[in-house]
Amino acid sequence: MNVEFVPLDWLWRASARGQARLRLRMPGCRGLLLLLLVAICGARPALAGEMSDWWSLPTPEPFDAAALETDLDFIRVEGNRFVDERGETVVLMGMAVADPDKLERDGHWHKAHFEAVKRWGADLVRVPVHPVAWRGRGRVEYLRLLDQAVIWASELDLYLMIDWHSIGNLLSGLYQDPIYESSRQETFDFWRTVAERYRGVPTVAFYELFNEPTTFRGRLGEASWAEWKRLNEELIRVIFAHDPDVIPLVAGWDWAYDLQPVAEAPIEIAGIGYVSHPYPQKVEPPYEGKWERDFGFVADRYPMFVTEFGFTPAGEPGAEMPVVGDEEYGRRILDYLAARGISWAVWCFDPVWGPNLISDWEYTPTRSGAFFRAAMTDRR
Repeated sequence: MNVEFVPLDWLWRASARGQARLRLRMPGCRGLLLLLLVAICGARPALAGEMSDWWSLPTPEPFDAAALETDLDFIRVEGNRFVDERGETVVLMGMAVADPDKLERDGHWHKAHFEAVKRWGADLVRVPVHPVAWRGRGRVEYLRLLDQAVIWASELDLYLMIDWHSIGNLLSGLYQDPIYESSRQETFDFWRTVAERYRGVPTVAFYELFNEPTTFRGRLGEASWAEWKRLNEELIRVIFAHDPDVIPLVAGWDWAYDLQPVAEAPIEIAGIGYVSHPYPQKVEPPYEGKWERDFGFVADRYPMFVTEFGFTPAGEPGAEMPVVGDEEYGRRILDYLAARGISWAVWCFDPVWGPNLISDWEYTPTRSGAFFRAAMTDRR
């Protein structure tokens, strides 16, 4: 989902443009500033990890799975199903939280947040990692946030899905907004790093390779399914070389909604699943036949995971394309997913990023939140 309400101070700190504005514009100060910088840099010893010691920068070590407290099974793919270690079908219901970097900066990145997810009846947490946050915090510090998520989720018997939360065209290098800007190299390196880190950790069950691929009706360049398929297959091979037990999830075009090309040209690697984001305004009602045409048919042959959807009623804050909907849409999409055996994770367990499931940090549910909380508890 496109994030419209990102805190301005977060974007300012993450923005190179914002940093550029900090340059002094008074010519008379430049010489003094230079002398001060030379004096400061010359007066202190080099710190570990600075570029002067680039040859000694540590490579992140694999996470120690043996230290986790969890009874979770590894999930794997069998035919068109996700299954546990006994071969029994697994259909998951979960929620997305906001980016850990944003939550940590706002003071809400803690185990209590995951405990609230558990109380609502979810069995999976989707963790979106924005490229701008990954670069801004740096891989070592960001991995510490993800490590915390792994520990908390394991203690609560929650599965994790890590999502590379970019929106745009990775093939052309054009993106919907600056916070989603990435590159092929950065995307591959992110997944190589994450896969190496969490190899053998049953809690980290899914990698959503790219949040919402789109050409934005030509505004972000062109791309064919054949090109997108080839790129994903290469990325999946890199991931499996580091972590053969995880399940990569591949999205189609139209902001991760349309999987019609899979009918003729599926990903030619076993052990993966497919993603759709069927927000209420992606198609006009009646929905079910169009959902079947656009993504549901995939569930006949491959496991499916609707990793993002939700609604905001008309007239409420954040009611904009494509999320405007109500409980009728909610009932119909959940009934359809249940009939198809499709796992799902609803967006978003945050009072700022919409469509919101909560309205404040007391975890007061919105209308959408009340609906999905009831669904998760009643359908167990």
